[in-house]
Amino acid sequence: MVEKRYYQGTGRRKTAVARVRLFPGNGEVVVNGKTPTEYFGPVDIFQRELVRPLELAGMTGSFNVLVKGRGGGVAGQALAVRHGIARALLDANAELRPTLKRAGLLTRDPRVKERKKPGLKRARKAPQYTKR
Repeated sequence: MVEKRYYQGTGRRKTAVARVRLFPGNGEVVVNGKTPTEYFGPVDIFQRELVRPLELAGMTGSFNVLVKGRGGGVAGQALAVRHGIARALLDANAELRPTLKRAGLLTRDPRVKERKKPGLKRARKAPQYTKR
């Protein structure tokens, strides 16, 4: 079997989509041409969530991660990247499935914004009731 040049996975969250590629390397992460701190800002929780699948798999320093993300906001994109990295790790090594599955990293989060309903101000907020 021919060794792949890279492993890939697509992660999604809300309206954000992240196309992730894992190359053999030293653990460098690039999101849309920037470092995670530049792209997601100084919020530490996003940096930790990005590398969580790699830490669980024990492969923190073995792959360089290249991400192309689009749509959604900062939090949605960060979690989409995490989902994509987990899927790409599965592409690299299928034996990691139970570990990643137990941590809940392979499940696509189905929660999305609920649509606005007619007669209401938002999805569920009704106009103020006036008796007289």
